[in-house]
Amino acid sequence: MRILITGGAGYIGSHVVKALGKLGHEITVYDNLSTGFREAVTFGELVVGDVADKEKLDKLMGEKKFEAVLHFAGSIVVPESVSDPIRYYQNNTINSHGLISLCHKNKINKFIFSSTAAIYGMVEDGVCRERTPIAPLNPYGWSKYMTELMLKDTSAAFPDFKYVALRYFNVSGADPEGQIGQSFPAATHLIKAACEAACGKREKLQLFGTDYPTTDGTCERDYIHVTDLASAHASALDYLVQGGKSDAFNCGYGHGYSVRQVIDLVKEVTGVDFKVDELPRRAGDASSLIANSDKLRKATTWTPKHNDLRTIIKTAYEWEIKRPY
Repeated sequence: MRILITGGAGYIGSHVVKALGKLGHEITVYDNLSTGFREAVTFGELVVGDVADKEKLDKLMGEKKFEAVLHFAGSIVVPESVSDPIRYYQNNTINSHGLISLCHKNKINKFIFSSTAAIYGMVEDGVCRERTPIAPLNPYGWSKYMTELMLKDTSAAFPDFKYVALRYFNVSGADPEGQIGQSFPAATHLIKAACEAACGKREKLQLFGTDYPTTDGTCERDYIHVTDLASAHASALDYLVQGGKSDAFNCGYGHGYSVRQVIDLVKEVTGVDFKVDELPRRAGDASSLIANSDKLRKATTWTPKHNDLRTIIKTAYEWEIKRPY
């Protein structure tokens, strides 16, 4: 298939580019390189541009005649969305609206969207199901959910337009082959930050909040290996090609780890006892977010292969040691 991947030079997007490239798809990556890297694009063509540039996108779509769009371009830092919500609604919601409208204009009728578990907010038992009420705690979650609503309404109005929204939980790790990984230096993801501390790239790690209603007082999250998440996108695309209906699916393993547990295992895997500062809670953090991904597994052929926190940490640390770009 001829596929347009926005944000394909970023962390998650680049792993999806590799997964789909290996399957033989004709890929065009569209990325402004604000947080992505040329060297991370391992298949296809890279076009440098911003999703806000509708004229450039429209021209590209007219030339390439894409059959599907995978949309990763956006802002993802929860505390930053609280302090600068206008930027998040512009980048994540308004730009997505422009992209969806261009897909409709250019008759691109398969769309896969990079959504988030942040749309769920505080969940009573910590386990998120697709039927769990939507109640984001931050503008980041709302900005993503608004795009889901636009996709849902577009699909209802134009039945040929089909989409899958994949709601990610905590994406971590790096390509097991060592070719690509997470290289953005200001990343806030726990496992990456902890691996940076173990490598000496950070003086210390910051732990935000020790008074949550969890087993040890720190937040609990479901960590999914980025390569498994990439394969979920390939499965979602195949689902649409085979006539699957528009829908949203959780992407996670179904079990969680606390921040303290992750830190302890990073220290064990790396053999480095780095410093950890305990600080008050951050704005917009839920106490526990665990995925129920039964719906995705039943609807598609997705079968994760790296469901092991030690493996996730090991690949993340090995990438952090060599980080080439």
